Amino acid sequence: MSFDTMDVLFERFVPAIRALDLGRIATPNEIPDTFLLAQAGRYSSYYLPFESVNRMARVVVVGISPGFVQWKIAMAEAQRQLAAGASVDATLRAARQTGAFSGAIRPNFVALLDAIRVQRWLGIASCASLFGEDAELVHIGAILRHSVFVDGKNYSGTPAMPRQAFLREEVLRYFAHEAAALPDALYIPMGASVSEGLDWLAAQGVIRADRILHGLPHPSGANAERVAYFLGRKERATLSAKTNGAQIDAARAALLEQMAALIARDGARPD
Repeated sequence: MSFDTMDVLFERFVPAIRALDLGRIATPNEIPDTFLLAQAGRYSSYYLPFESVNRMARVVVVGISPGFVQWKIAMAEAQRQLAAGASVDATLRAARQTGAFSGAIRPNFVALLDAIRVQRWLGIASCASLFGEDAELVHIGAILRHSVFVDGKNYSGTPAMPRQAFLREEVLRYFAHEAAALPDALYIPMGASVSEGLDWLAAQGVIRADRILHGLPHPSGANAERVAYFLGRKERATLSAKTNGAQIDAARAALLEQMAALIARDGARPD
């Protein structure tokens, strides 16, 4: 797998990562100021060793921002890698990949991608192999690469990224450079706020609008009903009032049409 590092800040933070006592950090407000990258009013961003970019990737999964738990997990992995004498590239790669789509979220995610035929576009049997032998085809990222907190809490999408100067700057400074390295990849937003952010980047000419796959339900367990309906595992008549079946039907149809066009244009064979 070919990983590059971009805008590498890691070596600047190595001494602080080595000295970090994660057991003493229970809230975002307790993260040492050594890791503070930027701050403006209610907003702050803290460094994470997430500079690695898989330039071979054809699919980019875009989350919103690594939260506090992910910050601790990634820092713990970076400490392990440093203690073992790993190279900078190996440390950054391991830190970014740690915990990515683990647990119950992974099979839901795979099923959703396969349902809209992403595997056909990639030329693989199933997107399950993106977490195994075909891992070189996927890049796991976040539109806010580093951990962003609002009033000391995880940023959750409000206010919208394009409407807030601090957040726009974070997106342009970090994620936009990742996207520029992967111009032909498919971009899969994890949630409505990420979708809005990717649309804004498309309007800036950073990524291509036809490469953004809008409308997939978030694969988390909390979204189980929407996922089940999208996959045809639940009848529309049995949906609860909180789930808009017509909206999901429209999103599914649009995604299938979009993927069919990409498959036809890029030369893969549809079903």
